[in-house]
Amino acid sequence: MKTDDLINLLAQDAPVRMRIGKALTIAVVAGILISGGLFFAMIGFRADIDTAMQTIRFLFKFVVTIALAVTACAVVFRIGRPGTSLRVSGWALLAAPLLLLAAAAVEMAVMPSDSWSARMIGHNARFCLTLIPLLSIGPLACFLLALRYSAPEKPGVAGAVAGLAASGIAATFYASNCTDDSPLFVLLWYPIAIALVTAVGYVLGKRILRW
Repeated sequence: MKTDDLINLLAQDAPVRMRIGKALTIAVVAGILISGGLFFAMIGFRADIDTAMQTIRFLFKFVVTIALAVTACAVVFRIGRPGTSLRVSGWALLAAPLLLLAAAAVEMAVMPSDSWSARMIGHNARFCLTLIPLLSIGPLACFLLALRYSAPEKPGVAGAVAGLAASGIAATFYASNCTDDSPLFVLLWYPIAIALVTAVGYVLGKRILRW
């Protein structure tokens, strides 16, 4: 018997407590509410939010973070189902980084080169590396709990994708507080924070999602 056939057979024989689609839908809603509640209770919008919303660079941060959250959540919804192809949804994960790279290239083309370093370093790197992981805790926990109702073929990868989705949600909230709007800043610091959460998700997934 092939490995894929065995996985499908075991998944069919396992007692179903809740359908994975319903569990993950609840996880998405709960994760957003937890992350949002923590954000508004502890952090909140930046002081100049009204002015910032009139700038393309500020709004573009949300294009990137929401694209990451949506595409990663799409993979989470599929990765817990044995034998389901991840090819299309997996390639969709490239949307956010490609958008960000394009924006950074445009900024470098229109801004003087001696300003690139300052824009990339910014003023909020410490907060970025702290707050995105902090705001990811709730969504990540929700995703991992929901994925326990599934049978991911690669628990570590499933956990990593859960971390990616959780950090996308967290980064969306954090972007409304961060005063560094340069795509160069986002290109450097946001991926580091997101990678930390993704790595934690991988480690936890290997332990929690094994079956």
